[in-house]
Amino acid sequence: MEFSFVIMGLRLALSLLTLMLVVGLGGSVNGLSQRILPKEVLNGAGVSTEDSSTKCTLQGTARLPAFSMDGDFVIGGVFSMHYKLQTVIYNYTTKPEALRCTGSMNVRNLRFCRTMIFAIEEINNSTELLPGIKLGYQIYDSCSSGPGAANAAFHLSNGKDPVFYEGNNCSQSGVVMSVVGDSGSLGSISISHIIRAFNISQVSHFATCACLSEKQQYPTFFRTIPSDQFQVDALVKLVKHFGWTWIGTVYSDTDYGNYGMASFLPAAKKEGICVEYSESFYRTDPHSKIQRVADVIRRSTALLVVAFFASGDMKALLEELALEPSPPRQWIGSEGWIAEPVFTSYNFCAGAIGVAIPKSVIPGLRNFLLDLSPTEVAASSMLTEFWEEAFNCRLTKNADSDKKVCDGNEDIKTLISPYTDTSQLRVSNMVYKAVYAIAYAIHNAVCQETNLTTQCNTNIKLEPQQIFSVLKNVNFSRNGYPVSFDANGDPVAFYELVNWQKSERGVTELITVGYYDSSLPKGQELQVNRNISWVEGVTQVPVSVCSESCPPGTRKVLQKGKPICCYDCIPCPEGEISNMTDSPDCFQCPAEYWPNAERDACLPKPVEFLSFDEVLAIILAAFSIFGACLSIITAVIFVSHRTTPVVKANNSELSFLLLFSLTLCFLCSLTFIGAPSEWSCMLRHTAFGIIFVLCISCVLGKTVVVLMAFKATLPGSNVMKWFGPLQQRMTVVFLTAIQFLICTVWLVLNPPFPMKNLSTYKEKIILECALGSAVGFWAVLGYIGLLAVFCFVLAVLARKLPD
Repeated sequence: MEFSFVIMGLRLALSLLTLMLVVGLGGSVNGLSQRILPKEVLNGAGVSTEDSSTKCTLQGTARLPAFSMDGDFVIGGVFSMHYKLQTVIYNYTTKPEALRCTGSMNVRNLRFCRTMIFAIEEINNSTELLPGIKLGYQIYDSCSSGPGAANAAFHLSNGKDPVFYEGNNCSQSGVVMSVVGDSGSLGSISISHIIRAFNISQVSHFATCACLSEKQQYPTFFRTIPSDQFQVDALVKLVKHFGWTWIGTVYSDTDYGNYGMASFLPAAKKEGICVEYSESFYRTDPHSKIQRVADVIRRSTALLVVAFFASGDMKALLEELALEPSPPRQWIGSEGWIAEPVFTSYNFCAGAIGVAIPKSVIPGLRNFLLDLSPTEVAASSMLTEFWEEAFNCRLTKNADSDKKVCDGNEDIKTLISPYTDTSQLRVSNMVYKAVYAIAYAIHNAVCQETNLTTQCNTNIKLEPQQIFSVLKNVNFSRNGYPVSFDANGDPVAFYELVNWQKSERGVTELITVGYYDSSLPKGQELQVNRNISWVEGVTQVPVSVCSESCPPGTRKVLQKGKPICCYDCIPCPEGEISNMTDSPDCFQCPAEYWPNAERDACLPKPVEFLSFDEVLAIILAAFSIFGACLSIITAVIFVSHRTTPVVKANNSELSFLLLFSLTLCFLCSLTFIGAPSEWSCMLRHTAFGIIFVLCISCVLGKTVVVLMAFKATLPGSNVMKWFGPLQQRMTVVFLTAIQFLICTVWLVLNPPFPMKNLSTYKEKIILECALGSAVGFWAVLGYIGLLAVFCFVLAVLARKLPD
């Protein structure tokens, strides 16, 4: 209970503080009546309530609407028909005057305002929608400002009468059923904060800030234009679609621009898009700030500029850039300005592309806009101002003006102006749909369908709360344009992609080149279906990157202190490749592969072995065959002279066996030529080991026989009987058999095998034979060495024997 009292106290304090602040900020509550707050609260706040027991008195100076008409039910309207609000510095000693707009008129928003009037008159003349009921309207100018919009909201909440009596329920007297507007997010937010307290619904035609979808803060807000959340997604997809990664951003320093850019920047970063600069300003900022933003654009390196602006802010920027045009820039625009024809006169923006509200056709609207007689114009201060600016004349005699007096020959049908341009009805259709949405809500609240006829109760006391409740479920189609609202008060998002293209006449025109439809499957929302004219009239997609793409064979290395889109391209190190553009890393080739010269692909390493067609192999084979031939020739000579004493004395049997083994030893070297195989690897080492042992065994046998022959000459020696022919043969066989046994064990346990040597050379493979068992290899060599040492010892012993 205590907590609820605290909350109530905070709410009351906040209400009073808001009232005091708004009064201080330019008299923006000039239309605020005492009936908005209970009289106890007003008395406690020190607000005069003279005769408050019987009447409520309007405080401040009432401001008349720009356009108004009485009706059974009144719809409010707020449009930004002027670019600025008159700035007044108050000394708090005099009563503030009514707000006044200044600056030139936004004739485009005047068309929006007149579209609302057209739609209401069309409904009043309809026999199907609200038959027998007349809708009225009260339309105010917000002066493109928050205080101006708040002032209009207070007037629409209060009504126009200065005094209301309690018996007439002054707390609700004169309240409109619903409000159309404002022409921007800033004004719409100001309006919503005020009228939501009275459950008055608001349908905006041009407030796109995603923040307005938050129903906790803006429960009575609806709109016929999509939320910026979808626009941001469309813009990011558009930038990504054309491969742009280096951009600049400029945006309005308002809720529209700030919320939009706050959503755009993280979404762009997620897609790998880098932002060189991000600048903002508001049209009323000092000229130096706008000039600084223009200078940033001029000095930037990014070709692409994403402009998230309201039309008034974009106008200020383009006017500044026109004084000293920047280098060619490709402009990407939000729906706030991209489809406004008045901007196409800035030639340095030719080729701009962006998202826009779909163009439409409203039958009869053009005739209504052009049906302005001088009498009707003179009766309205807003139309008078428009008329005088459009034709550069004055309707009334004014000694202070040097303009000529309008002579009545002015023809609005010949006027070229955003007001008369109905070829690209986009936002106007959003106004049209907003009015019809409110009208259908009123229709569903007061009318009933009976027997194919519609009966409407004109005497029913209708509250804004009822319209708000019914408006949530409105669902209809008008001129082929469906209207409905989701739980957040938003419609289905659909945008056109428009491109500023120069026609054959040299005039820049808005051409639809694609669309964005949020209802399509993910990844298919954006479609580009026509050729696009880019900056400076080129037909190729312009390139906007901080660094050129790194080709395959290189990798990206980020530049210190710069965004991820700024990098250097470094060739891949030895043995590594990158096979795609902008690769962040290089990858090692598999063991049997090696990069090509460009280092963008791994190729099989060349395989090398001692082939028969190589010079070394030919030399080795020649020596091997030559040695074998010498051994064979020697054997032939021995055979032909086998009966001679020299041959007989040389132990012919061992000599022939020795020559045979020498021949095989020479031929063994041929097994080292050619690609290694399992059999050739086993044969290389074992065959040579056995044959060489056979050779040494023969030499050993012959040496022993020589030694024993000289020893046998000694008296009484019978040693030769132990070294006869049989013993000699047995010795050779035994010694050779030991080597054969060693080789057999080696081959059985772990034989030599062919292998690919990948370590000696990185860029090629050497085919060679692995030893298998190193013990077996060294046992074979050790045994050969042992026999060789034994032969050497016997040869030393026989060195002094007689010749």
